[in-house]
Amino acid sequence: MDYSQIFKQAIDRLHEEGRYRVFIDILRNKGAYPNARCFAGHNGPKPITVWCSNDYLAMAQHPKVIGAMEEALHDVGAGSGGTRNIGGNTHYHIDLEAELADLHEKEAALLFTSGYVSNEATLSTLGKLLPGCIIFSDELNHASMIAGIRHSGCPKLVWRHNDLAHLEELLAAADPDAPKLIAFESVYSMDGDIAPIDAICDLADKYGAITYLDEVHAVGMYGQRGGGISDRDRVASRVTIIEGTLGKAFGVMGGYIAADRAIVDCIRSYAPGFIFTTSLSPVLVAGALASVRHLKQSGEERAAQQAAAATLKRLMAEAGLPVMLTESHIVPLMVGCPVKAKKISDILLAEYGVYVQPINYPTVPRGTERLRFTPGPAHSPAMMAELVAALVEIWERLEMRKAA
Repeated sequence: MDYSQIFKQAIDRLHEEGRYRVFIDILRNKGAYPNARCFAGHNGPKPITVWCSNDYLAMAQHPKVIGAMEEALHDVGAGSGGTRNIGGNTHYHIDLEAELADLHEKEAALLFTSGYVSNEATLSTLGKLLPGCIIFSDELNHASMIAGIRHSGCPKLVWRHNDLAHLEELLAAADPDAPKLIAFESVYSMDGDIAPIDAICDLADKYGAITYLDEVHAVGMYGQRGGGISDRDRVASRVTIIEGTLGKAFGVMGGYIAADRAIVDCIRSYAPGFIFTTSLSPVLVAGALASVRHLKQSGEERAAQQAAAATLKRLMAEAGLPVMLTESHIVPLMVGCPVKAKKISDILLAEYGVYVQPINYPTVPRGTERLRFTPGPAHSPAMMAELVAALVEIWERLEMRKAA
């Protein structure tokens, strides 16, 4: 068997479909974000502006975060030294879990190495701990949630995105004595829409289900203290388990869950993805801890980011570009073709020094390929005007249809 040919054909298919992923070689400029340097295809680094980072609030650049990481590095060194059970449980980890539990009005929290791992490990473990559990999953849930549900071995019922009537129909038809778990997100990162958390909790109460809410694109971003949409809507106490990330608005790395002590202790004690993984470096945990504490007290970054997103949506709409007018901070620009999405991205980078990554299948359904912009507090009005002018020129150059 020609193994090399099999692998080559697999990659060739991605190229033919126009969805082969290219990683851009860049370095951000500390203290000057969203400015960065691009090393791809140039004799020397080329200055660019980053428009697609999930570091929504530029907290990776914040002096408190950097200072905390530097202090931890010189205090305890680089790595954690092991799993949480064997040498890798530091005082930084304990403090951060306490802050996250408080942020989400829960008794306890548990750190993971990423948001993907926290979803996969927690959902797969919950399914194994609840005999006969049925999991009800929103059809647009993240790949990590889907993986966790699949690995749980539980029956899965997929409900139409944010469709409460369909969710209730499925709940009503299920065995009333079976354990039930409703898994959904707060902000859906590709379409930018928001789940009706309170109403979903009403259905959970009515049909005896527990709820699992993924807040990764909302923590730090919404609510008086940055606890996410459940904080903004004052329903955190109604949600059974809240999952979040430290790698987006908090600007560092890692994932976590927050819930009551019994649930957190079960995941801590049974989830292989937690038990057998080296814990986060205390340097990273110290930075995340500083970020969470800052954003609990400061709403300045959130307000500036929301204003930037609203401005960019308005400018794109006024220019006739097919922007999706979302209710969140996400600014998707619809293209509808993987080849064109990649071409637009390439032109923006090569000719305009603008970096935005094309979003293709399987991240979004075929035919809905897009560019996903995430303006932040440091994206100036001048940057936005230059971006929109570049997009208008490219749309005309490629003879693409503008919005009606």
